[in-house]
Amino acid sequence: MDQLQNMNFFVSLVLIFISSAFTDNILLARFLGMCSCIGISKRIDASIGLGSAVTFVTACTTALNYLVYKYVLVPLGIEYLKLITFIVIIAAFVQFLEMLIERISEKLYYALGIFLPLITVNCAILGIALFMLNKPYSFWQTFAFGAGGGFGWFLAITLIAGIRENIDERSLPKGLEGPAITLIIIGIISLAFVGFSAMIKI
Repeated sequence: MDQLQNMNFFVSLVLIFISSAFTDNILLARFLGMCSCIGISKRIDASIGLGSAVTFVTACTTALNYLVYKYVLVPLGIEYLKLITFIVIIAAFVQFLEMLIERISEKLYYALGIFLPLITVNCAILGIALFMLNKPYSFWQTFAFGAGGGFGWFLAITLIAGIRENIDERSLPKGLEGPAITLIIIGIISLAFVGFSAMIKI
């Protein structure tokens, strides 16, 4: 019986991850985190680096925000402080990640440039943390939701960067260069991801 319950719980984690990454993609369905996406998706290597960082931060901070909200804010009756609390937790994590990347890979650090500190104000990360409050999830389910949301953003920005690298923008009409063609690409990929909406949605 316990083995069956464990299996069902594991399956629920996988389904939550898939739902968060594909059927409810934070960038392609909610259109959050667009600023960083448009700015950094010119090169696929930088997109992979930033996407990995966003995935890590989102998974960890969503779980941390869950704990703080459930075991600190709610018992004290100060749920109205959730927004500023979540921002502080995200900012602290990003600061840690920035120092870590600078020590491990200076090339990636300089490739990400100003967009690494801007993870702090990436509305996709904060949005996932806030959406988490509307879900009846346990801690590990919340972690899977955050990880899936971050992976969905990573997948979207990597796909966009791969397409942009293969487009010669000089051959485009002047009005379609830069952000314009990026928004068109995002719109087309978003339509493709609508097909995932027929899958399971948790």
